[in-house]
Amino acid sequence: MPLHSFAAVADAIRTSLGPKGMDKMIQGTDGEVIITNDGATIMSHMQVFHPTAKMLVELSKSQDIEAGDGTTSVVVLCGSLLDQCSKLLAKGIHPTRIAEAFQRCAAQAEKVLERISIPVKLSERDQLVKAATTSLASKVISIHSEKLAPLAVDAVLSVIDAETADNVDLRDIKVTKVPGGTIDDAELVQGVVLNRRASHTAGAPTRVENAKVALLQCHLSAPKTDMDGTTVVSDYRDMDRVLKEERKHILGMCKKIKDSGANVVLVQKSILRDAVNDLSLMFLARLKIMVVTNVERDDVDFICRTLKCRPVAHIDSLTADKLGSAGLVEEADLGNGRRCVRMTGVA
Repeated sequence: MPLHSFAAVADAIRTSLGPKGMDKMIQGTDGEVIITNDGATIMSHMQVFHPTAKMLVELSKSQDIEAGDGTTSVVVLCGSLLDQCSKLLAKGIHPTRIAEAFQRCAAQAEKVLERISIPVKLSERDQLVKAATTSLASKVISIHSEKLAPLAVDAVLSVIDAETADNVDLRDIKVTKVPGGTIDDAELVQGVVLNRRASHTAGAPTRVENAKVALLQCHLSAPKTDMDGTTVVSDYRDMDRVLKEERKHILGMCKKIKDSGANVVLVQKSILRDAVNDLSLMFLARLKIMVVTNVERDDVDFICRTLKCRPVAHIDSLTADKLGSAGLVEEADLGNGRRCVRMTGVA
């Protein structure tokens, strides 16, 4: 949706404002279709060219980060103010005079807002739930606000100190989407949930108590050269020697994992080659180590901050002080063949 002026941006989003606001259907460059009336989502998918229009997009993002609501209202209000500015400029009023007037109006508006505001303490959970329910009123999922509002409030309260906090870092809260099920299946987990299955190779464990978690960003497979090449083995004895060396190399890596004290291994997804192979999974299963493969790169930071672990880029640098801890790591069955890995009991 290429837009070339701030007025076009404001007009495009104006009709989605309010409880009777209309949803927008947005088709991305990759063909993905999104239906939403959330101002921040709409603005993030717009292709704007006008400098002031780009400023409106950033304004919506800032509002979403700071308040989490009012993203549509702030764009509509700003668009109206800019429209009035255009009329004042057409009358010959200097831009500096207009800017000074805006600053005086902003100072007065802050006084009015402080006068009519109602103080809310973070310890007053019922008031917070009511505020969250209000912000869900204009969303498609408003009929499920009784379920989602308390869920959102409890998630925020669990990552802050309600007595001293004046803001929250939303990076401490992660939403994991598992296909299938309904909104009633949504739940708050005090820990980490990975939309992945644990390895079942050779009867590997899928439940570990008092877990020591290692996060690997390296490969548990045979080494590979940086350049593509072909090795021709003409003698079966040489072939047997190659397989023995590969087996020895992988077994050595698995023993280093065991020696570090880890009993759960998370392996980051690799786009160059397989991060693990059947041989490494078999050795780890025999060592009673639970393995979760194909962990997304975007999840690494959250896992490290939650489990207090450090990612390891080479197996030789894996030591006990780089391991994270969790009371329980298990593969949970969500029904209909859906499974995920859940880590609870974290500090």
